[in-house]
Amino acid sequence: MNQQASSLLDPHIRASRVPRPRTASPAAPAPLPQPRPGDALRVLVIESDVRAAESLTQGLRRHGYETETVGTGSKALQVYRGADLVLLDLELPDLDGLEVCRAIRLASDIPLIAVTARASELDRVLGLQAGADDYVVKPYGFRELMARIEAVMRRVRPEAPAAQVITSGPLTIDAGTREIRLDGRPVEVTRKEFDLLHLLASRPEKVVSRKQLMTQVWDDSWSRPGRTIDTHVSSLRGKLGSASWIITVRGVGFRFGHA
Repeated sequence: MNQQASSLLDPHIRASRVPRPRTASPAAPAPLPQPRPGDALRVLVIESDVRAAESLTQGLRRHGYETETVGTGSKALQVYRGADLVLLDLELPDLDGLEVCRAIRLASDIPLIAVTARASELDRVLGLQAGADDYVVKPYGFRELMARIEAVMRRVRPEAPAAQVITSGPLTIDAGTREIRLDGRPVEVTRKEFDLLHLLASRPEKVVSRKQLMTQVWDDSWSRPGRTIDTHVSSLRGKLGSASWIITVRGVGFRFGHA
């Protein structure tokens, strides 16, 4: 371990490499970084194998995530605060991954998943004790990793329940009765059209990606968003009498607008 990398670690961690359970830091953990309106989840991939890192980041980007990749533990400890989630390989060229995990956890509550070839029960226990929220063994299925990411994020950042009745000017969306009214008159929509409009209206300041729409409206995390979304958006715009109720954000998704 070089001197520069070693200096980034907590002195108590450097003093002993014997794994031990997590202990509370005397300082309050830094708050979780909250996504800015319209931003995708930002994932930091800590992986020294260039090919493995490229494959992982490409898959994450296809699912709507923003990614940053670093290949060393010392670099990871410099940049992790800019991420919403960390994927950490425990085999790093400069620092032991467990020490990196402990250092991050002592300073922050950022969600962290260990992604590693260390597969024994003891390795899993040590990884979780070091502060990982989950532990994925290589080789892994990408669908399993995505499911674990979604599960971890649900636990650490639950979404607030959407309002039962959303009103925007002349438009009213009632989740309880599943009715849409425009200027007091009912608008007949299909079940998916209602779910699509309600999802957008419940996040009025955010851009919802096509992938999120497929996942939450069509319950489909794996299919490529095709013409299905565009067809429903076009139909809703026609029924609401204006294209400005649903704004297209080119290359990303859609957001709720105004008449």
